[in-house]
Amino acid sequence: MRPYSGQVSTNTGAANGSTSEPTAPKQRIGLVFAGLLVAMLLGSLDQMVFSTALPTIVGELHGVEHMLWVTTAYLVASTIMMPIYGKVGDLVGHKWIYLGALAIFLVGSVIGGLAPSMVWLIVGRAVQGIGGGGLMILSQAIIADVVPVRERSKYMGLMGGVFGVASVVGPLLGGWFTSGIGWRWAFWMNLPLGLLAMILAAVFLKAPGRRSELKLDVWGIVTMAAAVTSVILVTSWGGTTFAWTSWVIIGLVAVAVCSTVALVWVERRAAEPILPPHLFTSRNFVLATLAGMALGVAMFGTVSYLPTYLQMVTGVSATESGLMMVAMIGGLIIMATLTGQLAARTGRYKWMPILGMVVMAIALALMSTLTTSSSVTLIVFYLFLVGVGIGLGQQILVLIVQNAFPDSEVGTATAANNFFREIGASLGGAAVGAIFTSRLTALLAERLPSGSTVDVNSLTPASLKTFTDAVRTVVVGAYNDALTPIFLMLVPLIVVGLVLAISLKEVPLRTSHDTSNAADSAELTEATEANPT
Repeated sequence: MRPYSGQVSTNTGAANGSTSEPTAPKQRIGLVFAGLLVAMLLGSLDQMVFSTALPTIVGELHGVEHMLWVTTAYLVASTIMMPIYGKVGDLVGHKWIYLGALAIFLVGSVIGGLAPSMVWLIVGRAVQGIGGGGLMILSQAIIADVVPVRERSKYMGLMGGVFGVASVVGPLLGGWFTSGIGWRWAFWMNLPLGLLAMILAAVFLKAPGRRSELKLDVWGIVTMAAAVTSVILVTSWGGTTFAWTSWVIIGLVAVAVCSTVALVWVERRAAEPILPPHLFTSRNFVLATLAGMALGVAMFGTVSYLPTYLQMVTGVSATESGLMMVAMIGGLIIMATLTGQLAARTGRYKWMPILGMVVMAIALALMSTLTTSSSVTLIVFYLFLVGVGIGLGQQILVLIVQNAFPDSEVGTATAANNFFREIGASLGGAAVGAIFTSRLTALLAERLPSGSTVDVNSLTPASLKTFTDAVRTVVVGAYNDALTPIFLMLVPLIVVGLVLAISLKEVPLRTSHDTSNAADSAELTEATEANPT
């Protein structure tokens, strides 16, 4: 692969043997970055916005039996596309691949907005996912084209807050659209924002030349797609649509295992693998990716059930529960921004994910002590601590991965990191959901008065109001006692993440763009990690 030198970069010297280029105007960088944030927000929102709108959508389109596919189609498509966008972007340049991903995402939004049936809605969501898988990956890769690693930390902090914002704003927007102007606006809102992101990138982002001949890793894509689809279907269907011991789930697990083995075999022989084996020879890549997975599982396990918990246990409305979750987002954004600034100024960063794991463990332990009588103020404070823990570590871990490889492989490395974090979050979310549902079912069976029948799958804040006071008290108590111990169960996972973070080597963040050949990536990584000073 030919060395790549971006059209826009900053440099204060010839550190690390890289060449220098004129510094890009800050205004141009700011406009490009604004567009990247919008694109990342769109990709993140569309994983969350339909959670509150689905009951209305399936009722209107008469497709309750296909309801799960509205979210699963997007998740499967976007996860599969992550490594593909990362690799192709590194080979041919990020700008035009990014614009193509945005265009595909908007086409999917139009299909979904016009969908006359559930089949077309699912098609629209799948097309959205094909484009959406590249929005977050390519946004992080493009900012790497614009600024070197050390300066990049200032921007990565804000990027880290995007998904947290989407996790809270998405369900609120979905509910607001559904009860107001209509759920189709969850699709239509993407058009003006997506076009704005495209214009900013097309005008202000300088296009690099072609980097290398495109050699598509077809068999790697096929085996990876089979593995991803199987894993996500297991996590989506297991314990709900199908029993964990059913032949469907067992068969999907077998497909996942076999296709993963085949993927490893194929990638070791591919000319341009989408998941290059040499990534895993980097100590920092492996440690940062695993630590990010641990943090991601804890984040998803917390965020997935807390809004409903707040409504069921404290009695607040859906809007109020969303506003309470803002405390977590505030902690995340404040700390992600602060750590980014500190990393750029001092070049020191290893302490950030270490402290993040400690704070996260403390926050989860505190949340496990919540009771039905806990004050809203106390819950909000604990949520803020969760956000602080995530903000301290999440994006710094991505930055560590990017710093472990030359800029010619930044898309591939970032995509692999996000890919495994997404898989880990899916598995972790499924595990948390299975444990919670099992505990809730058992507690209700144990505590409900004789003759009372409460369907766990039908429990909602609205249905809770139809129960008698005695039954309502039991349900609220069972809901609390089923969920809060799970927070404590997540603490050992964060402790593992802490050990991984402590084991990281603090390789100095590059202060200029690295133009090393991608073929030299493993040697560069090994050398810098062996001699961090």
